[in-house]
Amino acid sequence: MLLHETTLVAVDFETTGSVPGYPDQPWQIGLVPVRGGVPDFAGAAEHWLHIPAERPFSPHAPGSWRVHRAELAAAGTLPDLLPSLRTWLLGTTLVAHNAAAERKVLRQAWPLQRPGPWIDTLALVRHAYPDLPRHDLGYVIAVLDLTGTLTKHLPGRTTHDALYDAAASALLLCHLVRQPAWASVHVEDLAAFRKPRKPSR
Repeated sequence: MLLHETTLVAVDFETTGSVPGYPDQPWQIGLVPVRGGVPDFAGAAEHWLHIPAERPFSPHAPGSWRVHRAELAAAGTLPDLLPSLRTWLLGTTLVAHNAAAERKVLRQAWPLQRPGPWIDTLALVRHAYPDLPRHDLGYVIAVLDLTGTLTKHLPGRTTHDALYDAAASALLLCHLVRQPAWASVHVEDLAAFRKPRKPSR
């Protein structure tokens, strides 16, 4: 099935980071559908996720968590949100940049569920643009001149915001499949693609 023939969902989590004595927990989720081969910015959604007020964050954790501690303390947990997120995350192909991180968060929250399959835009962009010095999402979006589209649809947002990063992953995937060599690639093949291994020394 080609990308324009189906609906996918790009997903991103922001987490607390590593703190001794505490698990790394998600505090924000962003969700952006991809319909007909284009991101559906109007249909996007985000949720705060519960982090107790006394729970420390890593001081190196990126994102706007410092200004949202009250919302996080009052929010529901990721397991609590399963009923409302089920249609987003179960029974559909999911998209993320470095999908292993998002997959791990969902596996820990919903151990009996199996979201996916997953398309990893990090693996794809490493394959498509191997000569880039970096492949982190913000850098790639800037190099490919896609930042303006994100700014137009998500004003005031930037990288390390879950909704922005989910939208960036969706936009990056759509950019890739518009390239001549990728136009006939099936979603199933994109989901089966894995990161190229680094050569042994």
